[in-house]
Amino acid sequence: MEQELIKKYAQLVIKAGVNIQKGQILVINSPLECAEFTRLIAQTAYLEGAGDVVVNWKDEQFSKIRLLHASEEVLDGFPQWNKDLYMSYAVQGAAFLSIAASDPELLKDVDAKRIARASKARSSALKEYSDRLMSSKNPWCVISVPTIQWAKKVFPEAAEEEAVEKLWKAILSSVRADTPDPVAAWEEHKAQLAGRLNFLNSKEFSYLIYKNSLGTRLKVELPEKHIWMAGAEHTPEGQVFLPNMPTEEVFTLPVRTGVNGVVVSSMPLCYNGSLIEDFSITFEKGRIVDFTAKKGYEALKNLIETDEGSHYLGEVALVPFDSPISNSGILFYNTLYDENASCHLAIGKAYPCFKDARELTEEDMKKRGVNDSLEHEDFMIGTADMEIVGVEASGEEVRIFHAGNFVF
Repeated sequence: MEQELIKKYAQLVIKAGVNIQKGQILVINSPLECAEFTRLIAQTAYLEGAGDVVVNWKDEQFSKIRLLHASEEVLDGFPQWNKDLYMSYAVQGAAFLSIAASDPELLKDVDAKRIARASKARSSALKEYSDRLMSSKNPWCVISVPTIQWAKKVFPEAAEEEAVEKLWKAILSSVRADTPDPVAAWEEHKAQLAGRLNFLNSKEFSYLIYKNSLGTRLKVELPEKHIWMAGAEHTPEGQVFLPNMPTEEVFTLPVRTGVNGVVVSSMPLCYNGSLIEDFSITFEKGRIVDFTAKKGYEALKNLIETDEGSHYLGEVALVPFDSPISNSGILFYNTLYDENASCHLAIGKAYPCFKDARELTEEDMKKRGVNDSLEHEDFMIGTADMEIVGVEASGEEVRIFHAGNFVF
């Protein structure tokens, strides 16, 4: 892959993704396999004025060894020093960059219950940190770069080097790093997303109705005073950042107890190193009351049973079927990319999608029907024949999606 394009990608991540400020600390969560690109990111951040760069390396092969052989008591714990690493930098106003590039099936032979124990312990320990990011108190961004195992899953017929090259090309295209001016391209993209937001926010829908040929028949109530969000977000101090690169979605939150019907997955979900495929979920008064999966049933069960909030939804996201990632025809087996090729929902914690979100207490959130959980896991439901109708308070129906795409 042409190194100049990779350098442009690194600059895009630092300038537009986390939008690093002079003197600001950058914390990078990176797999060992992504070390070369992580070092380039660190160098770029320093050159752009970062006060310091801290790299938190992840070794997924060791993580598998630990999950296979450590005692359950060990899996139920989370090191205080690791929690302190996140929180100490968070309260200093650091920016956080995560590189999501795991082997989609690394943990397929590990007991799903053991994975769930370790995941819950980590999520519980880092809840305050996660809450800060979901309320945009710190700038954060999730990106990815190829690894051999991931690339081979996406392009199984290609040799390793070719597979990595093809995945690099797909990633760079999806984040517009292959354009003459990627930062300017993102500004144009954010403006397009803003147009959709303006339309949706002007309607103040009471609920949405979904249906498609896979069997999805879902009614989703939206809370009063909700807003739709997309693209860039900003901290209380006004620092603009992009939580996900790429991003094609516009999203809001459902009323916790306002989801009814059945939804059928349209893509595999890679969750904690396991693939969940061909699954459906049934909701009554917001709560998941039944689910099926042809593959990964135990992983889905453990996701749903993480806590009480993981029995409910926290996000409703709209993505046109005719979008760059979808049109690539590539199944990435990576939620960061696949969620931007498909309408999706999220099990668990909700983003506070209200204009006055920063003024609301936890009790205020509950009264507005905001779900809380240790989990926030997106799963894809969009199809080429997805139909979505929004219903206003007056009862008037407004078509939002026809044949998988926005009608406006």
